[in-house]
Amino acid sequence: MMDRLARVAAPAATVLVFLLLWQGSVDAFHVSPDKLPAPAAILATIWHGRIAFASAIGTTLAEALIGLAGGTLIGIASGVLLSQVRLLERMFLPYLVASQAVPIIAFGAIIIMWFGNGISSKAIIAVYLSFFPVAVNTLAGISAIEPSEIGLLRSFGAGRLAILFKLQLPATLPAIFTAIRLGASLALVGAIVGEWFGATQGLGVVLLTAMFDYRVPQLWAAIVLTGATGTALYGLVVLLQRRIAWWQAEA
Repeated sequence: MMDRLARVAAPAATVLVFLLLWQGSVDAFHVSPDKLPAPAAILATIWHGRIAFASAIGTTLAEALIGLAGGTLIGIASGVLLSQVRLLERMFLPYLVASQAVPIIAFGAIIIMWFGNGISSKAIIAVYLSFFPVAVNTLAGISAIEPSEIGLLRSFGAGRLAILFKLQLPATLPAIFTAIRLGASLALVGAIVGEWFGATQGLGVVLLTAMFDYRVPQLWAAIVLTGATGTALYGLVVLLQRRIAWWQAEA
């Protein structure tokens, strides 16, 4: 219990010290709020706009969660398929890698043109960003399993599906969850980028309108809330890992 409290207290103390230094520096050097607002001003902005911010967070979080779930399923399925059929790995893995070099702005514009400005288009962009690390880690995790372990199961009469579900996927779960934690942040970024193409709600809309209207405190408030949302999404994945892959989950 004390160890767990210590792990929580250390980051909290670091954040508190950082905020105090930020507040003190802004006050001491008389930094203009149009350049860098103080933490107190940012928190006041969040409080006064709490209903609108909560609605924006809910919209973006829903898009990111749908995209992360889809990206996880597609990523695991892709990694499993490539690991079982090596010819497909040689044929398609280079193209999967190349697809990640496409600028998300360009890909997002195409998705919006195809699917419109609804939640589905933002979720598709989130899927695009989050599936790749899951696919690569699934493939790497399965490929890292010792042939002797597979041979042992085969000696007991296990078929390909039994080996996959009783050995390969369970052994790969920690690597998969590592990728999902990365994918959670990418899915959030994808949802926000999708909102920049004409959405009416979401953190991306708040960020864009605050920037164009030069409302610096609101812009910083949106940045802080985006970071908090990403942290919460990351924490949710860690919690799921502790429930599902408990034998190798992070302490």
